[in-house]
Amino acid sequence: MASGVIFDLDGTLIDTESLALSTGLAVVRDHGFAVPEAVMHQLIGRDLATGDLILRAACPDLDIAALHAKWSAAFETAMTRDGLPLKPGAVDLLARLDRPLALCTSSQRASAQRKLAMTGLQAYFAHIVVREDVTSPKPHPEPYLLAASLLGLPPAECVAFEDSEAGAQSAQTAGCRVVQVPDILPTQGQFADIVAPNLLDGARRAGIIA
Repeated sequence: MASGVIFDLDGTLIDTESLALSTGLAVVRDHGFAVPEAVMHQLIGRDLATGDLILRAACPDLDIAALHAKWSAAFETAMTRDGLPLKPGAVDLLARLDRPLALCTSSQRASAQRKLAMTGLQAYFAHIVVREDVTSPKPHPEPYLLAASLLGLPPAECVAFEDSEAGAQSAQTAGCRVVQVPDILPTQGQFADIVAPNLLDGARRAGIIA
């Protein structure tokens, strides 16, 4: 039985990955940035600096600063206008868990705190690990090692919920039991102990709810 549970944020608890991808693809299309859709998919689950490296490698002539400026503006407009929808079962699951919870996200602190405030999820988490808290981001194990240590638990006693390959790899390499609920991209489950269609199904199969 797991003693603690660690959640990713974007694409796992809140539906920001699809919003980020749709606004990013719209910016690429409407403003003539030469970024293939496949490259945009590679950014899922990555922190900003790693995403920039991916963009530079694939598109050496890309004006990344200009892309970010337009993409951030489009994302902010969409988020303000439409809000941030939660993934199915997110609040139900968080409310039912009777063990320590931590959040482990690649988002910057200000961004993570704003998303948590907008969705009302901040009250569920004893600890939050953000990009500024680690030297090496996902898929490196450091974020999940830190999250487990903040809970005062060995990683083997933690269940981690992730949507992306990078996140699942981070959690698995750290030693957590991984429940992967794919969001935008399908998965073969290479880095997961359980691949589930939704959060509640994954939690039941992991034995942390009835």
